[in-house]
Amino acid sequence: MFMANPLKKWVENDKREVNRIGKIADKVMQYEDEYAALSDAELQAHTPAFKERLANGETLDDILPEAFATAREGAKRVLGLFPFRVQIIGGITLHEGNIAEMKTGEGKTLTATMPVYLNALAGKGVHVVTVNEYLSARDATEMGELYNWLGLSVGLNTHDKSSDEKREAYNADITYSTNSELGFDYLRDNMVVYKAQMVQRDLNFAIVDEVDSILIDEARTPLIISGGAEKSNGLYIRADKFVKTLKEDTDYKIDWPTKTVALTEVGIRKAEKSFGLKNLYDTENTALTHHLDQSLRANYIMLNDIDYMVKDGEVLIVDSFTGRAMEGRRFSDGLHQAIEAKEGVEIQDENSTMATITYQNFFRMYDKLAGMTGTAKTEEEEFREIYNMNVLSIPTNKPVIRVDAPDVLYPTLDSKFKAVVEDIKERHAKGQPLLVGTVAIESSERLSHMLDEEGIPHSVLNAKNHAKEAEIVMNAGQRGAVTIATNMAGRGTDIKLGPGVREVGGLAVVGTERHESRRIDNQLRGRSGRQGDPGSSQFYLSLEDDLMKRFGSERIKAILDSLKLEDDDQVIRSRMISRSVESAQKRVEGNNYDTRKNTLQYDDVMREQREVIYKQRQQVINEEKTLKPVLMAMITRCITRIVQSHTQGKPDTWQLDKIYDFVTTNMVPSDEFKASALENQSQAELIAKLQGLAEANYDAKFKQLGDEAQMLEFEKVVILRVVDSLWTDHIDALDQLRQSVGLRGYGQMNPLVEYQEEAYRMFEEMIANMDDGVTRLFMKAQIRQNIRR
Repeated sequence: MFMANPLKKWVENDKREVNRIGKIADKVMQYEDEYAALSDAELQAHTPAFKERLANGETLDDILPEAFATAREGAKRVLGLFPFRVQIIGGITLHEGNIAEMKTGEGKTLTATMPVYLNALAGKGVHVVTVNEYLSARDATEMGELYNWLGLSVGLNTHDKSSDEKREAYNADITYSTNSELGFDYLRDNMVVYKAQMVQRDLNFAIVDEVDSILIDEARTPLIISGGAEKSNGLYIRADKFVKTLKEDTDYKIDWPTKTVALTEVGIRKAEKSFGLKNLYDTENTALTHHLDQSLRANYIMLNDIDYMVKDGEVLIVDSFTGRAMEGRRFSDGLHQAIEAKEGVEIQDENSTMATITYQNFFRMYDKLAGMTGTAKTEEEEFREIYNMNVLSIPTNKPVIRVDAPDVLYPTLDSKFKAVVEDIKERHAKGQPLLVGTVAIESSERLSHMLDEEGIPHSVLNAKNHAKEAEIVMNAGQRGAVTIATNMAGRGTDIKLGPGVREVGGLAVVGTERHESRRIDNQLRGRSGRQGDPGSSQFYLSLEDDLMKRFGSERIKAILDSLKLEDDDQVIRSRMISRSVESAQKRVEGNNYDTRKNTLQYDDVMREQREVIYKQRQQVINEEKTLKPVLMAMITRCITRIVQSHTQGKPDTWQLDKIYDFVTTNMVPSDEFKASALENQSQAELIAKLQGLAEANYDAKFKQLGDEAQMLEFEKVVILRVVDSLWTDHIDALDQLRQSVGLRGYGQMNPLVEYQEEAYRMFEEMIANMDDGVTRLFMKAQIRQNIRR
C-alpha cells in the first residue's frame, strides 16, 4: 500500500470543481453577443425583471447566467473592464459560499461584482467586507458606479457615521464596511433599548476580501465593548456607611440557605429618609438599590478570612475549595467594591466588559459567507472546519512566468542584510523596481538606514497610513523604484509595471526573512508576476532570524557544520534549506490554529448564552401588545424557588417566617398581608397564593396606567433595566473566569471543561437573579405616567 499524495488529490479535486463551475461560466458567456447588442436602457431593465422573477419563485441559481452576463456587460460599459472567464469562475465560487483563491493582479474586485449584483437582487442586503476603511471607500466609489447604473443602491459604513447614517448604509442593497465595524454594530444593536435605534438588518450574505487576513489572522482577538464602570466610588462609601447603621431583624433580614439579605420595611423607610427619596424602588433609583444590596451582602454575608481576605490593602477572593487566595479574580457586579468600602481599602475602578464576540462567531451568523484572497490553500482545513467554506484555486488568466529562486541562508543578521543591500544596489543600477518585504518595522528601519548610506532613494511603508500607502504601492512598479514594506502593507492594491520595466526583468520581490505563516510569504511573492508579467522573488534568511531560532535552527546548524563554512559572509543556497524552513512554518501554523480553535471553544460557551439573551431582548423590544406572559413567568419562577427552598422536609420544620419576609420585602407592604395567611397550606397552595398577590398587583398597576401602551412601556423598562445590568456583569465575570481558569490546568483539570461547567452554573444563577430582580422592581415600583426606557 502506498499513501496517496495529498497535493495530487488537492489539485485533482480543484480541477474537477473548476470544470464543473466552468460549464456554468460558459452559459454566462453565451449571452455575450446578445447583451452587447442591447441599448443601455434595455440592459438596465434587466434589474427590475430579475427582481420580479425572484418574487415569482425562481431562485438565484436559476437567474445566475443572465444576471452574471448583465453585470459583466455593465462593467464593460461603466468601468471599461470586461471580466475574463476565470473571473466568472471566481464569481460563481463566491456565490456558492466558498473561497476563491486568485493570484494577485487577477482582478478580485471586479470578480466580486457579479455575485454581489446577483445576491443583491434578493433585497436582503449584501455586505462587502474589507480590511480597512480606505479600501471600503475606494471600492464603494469605484464599483458603486456600476451598481448604481444597474439600479441598485450602495452604502458605505465607516466608524465615524451617526446611527442614522449607518442605518441608511445598511438599508442599501450593497454595503461596504470593515470587519470590525460590522462586529461592533452588531454588539451595539444588541445593547439598544428601542427597536428604532438599531442599525443593522439580518445578516444575509457577506463577501470578505482578503479573507485569510480577517477570518484567520485577526481571529485570535475578540471584539470587546467595555464601559468604564461609572465613578460610583462615592456611592459605595455612602451605601456602606448607611448599611453599617442597620440592625439585624429590625432593618434587614438574612436568609442563610439562599445567602440573600434584604431590607425590611423599617429598613426601606430608613433608606428613603437617609437618601432623601420618596420611593426607594422607583425605576430611577435602580443604581442606588443595587449598591445597597451589594453593601448589605458585603457587610452581613461575606465574611473576612472565609469568603475573602485583605492583604497589602487589597481584597482577595478566597477559593472555597482550596482555601487559597485567588490572585487576579474579583467578585462581579460591584460586590468587590462594596467589600473594599466595608474594609476601608482603596476602591478600584473597573473597566467592565459590556459585550464581546469573536470574528469567528460573528461571521458564522451570516446565512451565506464567501471570501477571496491570493493565499488561502495553506489554511484550507481551518476554513472548512470553522466556517464550512471550501477553498478553490482559480487558474490565472495568463500563465505565471515569475522566477522563484531558492532561499539563501547566511550565518548572521549582519551578513544577511549586507547581501540584501548588495542585491538592491545591483538591480537598482539597471533600473529594475524592487519590493522589499520585512516582517517587523524594526528591520524595515534598519534596511532603510543602510540604503540611505548607499545613497539609494526608496519609500518605506509600515501599515500605518492606508491611503498614502496604496498610492506608494501603486507606483512600486515604476522604473528604478525601491519600496520597503512590512508584509501586510498596501494589501489590496495592484502593482502595475511602468514603461521599460518588462525589459529589465519586471518587479523583483526580495524577502528579508520568512514569516511564521507560509501564506504571508506567498502574499509577498505574489505581488510580482501579475497577469503574465515577468518578475522574480528571492528570500534571504539568517540563522539569527526569529523563525530559525524558534524552530529548525538545530537541524540547519547540523547541515552547516557538515559543510564547514569558513567565514561569516558565506552563503548557502539549497532547496533543502527551503524545505526545512517550510516544515518549521507548518509547525507554527499548527500552533496558531490551535490557539484560534481554543479561543473559539471558549467563545462558543458565551455564544450559546449570548444568543439566548439577545433573542429574548429582541422579543421584549419588538413586542407590540403586552409582556404580561413573560413578566408573570419570571415572577412565578422566583416565587416557586423561594417557596420550595423553605418548605423542605416535614411541614412543622418549614420556614414560613422566611417566606413571609420575602412577601413583605419584595411584594406587598406588611400591613396588607398577615403571616397567618401562610399557615396550614400545601406547597402548591403557597405558590398559588403568592401568584395571586402578583396578579392583583399587576391588575392594580394596569388600572393606574389605564392604557395598554403605557403598561407595555412600563413592562419593558422593568425587564430591560434588570436584564441589561445583570447580563453586562455576567459577561464581565465570564471574562475574569476565563483568565483565571487557565491556572486550573496545573491541578490536572481540563481548563475548558472547568470553564464550561462554571459558566453554565453562573448563567443559571444569573437567570435566577433576573427573575428576582424583575419581581422586586415590578412589585415595588410606583407607577408614573410617561415612563421612558
